Amino acid sequence: MKQFLFTAFVWLAFFNPAKSQQLKSPNGKFVMEFTLLNDGTPSYSLDYKSKAVVKPSKLGLELKNDKKSLLNDFTVIDTKTATFDESWKPVWGEVARIRNHYNELAVTLNQKETDRQIVIRFRLFDDGLGFRYEFPSQKNLTYFVIKEEKTQFAMTGDHTAFWIPGDYDTQEYDYTTSKLSEIRGLSEKATTANVSQKSFSTTGVQTSLMLKTADGLYINLHEAALVDYSCMHLNLDDTTMVFESWLTPDSNGDKGYMQAPHHSPWRTIIVSDDAREILASKITLNLNEPSKIEDTSWIKPIKYVGVWWEMITGKSSWAYTDEFPTVQLGVTDFSKAKPNGKHGANNTNVKKYIDFAAKHGFDAVLVEGWNEGWEDWFGHSKDYVFDFLTPYPDFDLKGLHEYAKSKGIKMMMHHETSGSVRNYERHMDKAYQFMKDNGYDAVKSGYVGSIIENGGNHYNQFMNNHFQYAIEKAADYKIMVNAHEAVRPTGISRTYPNLIGNEAARGTEYQSFGGSKPNHVTLLPFTRLVGGPMDYTPGIFEMDLSKLNTDNNSHVNSTIANQLALYVTMYSPLQMAADLPENYDRFPDAFQFIKDVAVDWSDSKYLEAEPGQYVTVARKAKVTNNWFIGNVNGDTSRTSTIKFDFLEKGKKYTATIYADAKDAHYKTNPQAYTIRKMTITNKSKLKQLSVPGGGYAISIVEIK
Repeated sequence: MKQFLFTAFVWLAFFNPAKSQQLKSPNGKFVMEFTLLNDGTPSYSLDYKSKAVVKPSKLGLELKNDKKSLLNDFTVIDTKTATFDESWKPVWGEVARIRNHYNELAVTLNQKETDRQIVIRFRLFDDGLGFRYEFPSQKNLTYFVIKEEKTQFAMTGDHTAFWIPGDYDTQEYDYTTSKLSEIRGLSEKATTANVSQKSFSTTGVQTSLMLKTADGLYINLHEAALVDYSCMHLNLDDTTMVFESWLTPDSNGDKGYMQAPHHSPWRTIIVSDDAREILASKITLNLNEPSKIEDTSWIKPIKYVGVWWEMITGKSSWAYTDEFPTVQLGVTDFSKAKPNGKHGANNTNVKKYIDFAAKHGFDAVLVEGWNEGWEDWFGHSKDYVFDFLTPYPDFDLKGLHEYAKSKGIKMMMHHETSGSVRNYERHMDKAYQFMKDNGYDAVKSGYVGSIIENGGNHYNQFMNNHFQYAIEKAADYKIMVNAHEAVRPTGISRTYPNLIGNEAARGTEYQSFGGSKPNHVTLLPFTRLVGGPMDYTPGIFEMDLSKLNTDNNSHVNSTIANQLALYVTMYSPLQMAADLPENYDRFPDAFQFIKDVAVDWSDSKYLEAEPGQYVTVARKAKVTNNWFIGNVNGDTSRTSTIKFDFLEKGKKYTATIYADAKDAHYKTNPQAYTIRKMTITNKSKLKQLSVPGGGYAISIVEIK
């Protein structure tokens, strides 16, 4: 079903044709008002069900070396309105079809003194607002440099916020829950150490930002379609409770080099009085362009295992030898080096993972540390750090590929750049062709450490263009990309569905670096996942990491049942069973859920949700009539209550419930779980205990 744009003045009410216009959502619950202030400054406000969500907020851009900038002195010279209604089919996703239905207002503004024009385009959906700046081709605005975007989001009160500190280089922080007025005092404590980080303000936070008002409104602030532009943070004026956009600069402090015609990313505001609707929103995807990849048949969801967690915990190493304090690719002779005995990417170990994957029905095996250069890969601003082609002596790349192929298993490539993006780009064609020649269809790329070439940050315009270049270049070779330490996603996977995963948040690896808060996974669906799927790498069964490495005293703050639920609550078409095979062999009954759970869905139902406290999701697997449910819980025990009314009427199903035992606890008894079966119909209900840091997972199979 598709309707094209058409003029629709029915949704536009002119209070003052020169200064104020109003736009309503298709269902009438949202009202956006655009106004020119007395000095010609553009502003907007947003109401939901007659409640103010965003008070009048200024719009505009400050330009470098420009006396006037694009801030005020505007007049409205044209307005165009339209409506759009379509249904489109994602290549992979939480649902089989997505409705894209909005009303639109495009306001053309002319700056009187400079005779420059900009367009501010608003799209109002039934679940929120998107808007962006557009810069048409014109004589008086051609090339310009953004000093700062001045978009405001004026909040109506001292809301509760679920936030991480604003940072140009990392999103790998635990979330803090506080009032907006408390951010300044908590910022230093919330900014924990990272190998690359740069905070900019004690009141700066990152998007996607989740908020809750005192009267029960849920508000999410983010951006969509971040292309050829700097990533947006938010800086809070905690006296007025007004957020203002804060773009990521380059090494010169510049925040965007523009050439008209051009446009900004969309700024998004998702709102509901039901937290479940925030999770179900598809605004971020809908504000991106349709797929530019015509043949998407090669893009397939993946469930994988890999040589990774053993290095993260310190049980194994990425490096082949301890003899070389420094290496030079093409010069250092690794055939003469003494192996350190800890190198994880060796033939025997990799074959163990391949055998395990084949035995249990996985699709692929990831291997990190396979290529030369890991002895001095980090912290030296080294340009030629990897060639992405040359394996260590104990990694028979072709032989392992053939072995995996004989078992029906794909190998997944790993490209760590160490922040040397120039080196990666000059090797990219050879590296991608090397992958295709050796049967690798997917790559996990990494950007650990500081960006070394331009002295800039991970999320500025230069780097965002690199991340986009890598995705588009990979598409040329029919390669799927899972980028770690890259900019947070903004729905670009609709346009380039070969972007099947990102990290861009605090993932499971931090459970080995001292642990994450037990409610962390109840917040990620409301924040990081609003922009796209996350390669969270769940499935850890051994929580005491000293059993893997006596020097690592970290504890995984989760129960086994919680880890199972993550395969449903943390949506991704790319899911890893991250633990060691021997730990799964200890708990084969619990491991069965990981084997059974799907990675691509035809329908999703958000059953329960409260940010920071709990999330319960039901998803229907594509092709089959099987459903899977996941529940993750925060710090406090609770009884989850759900209905199965989403099941087909008149049919019976077998539900296998993997749950926390009564005495389970993420810290003291994380491996205590129960498994039981019951027959259910669409009239059935369930009450289920979820302990602190716990949860439950359910597989539902139709009885034939």
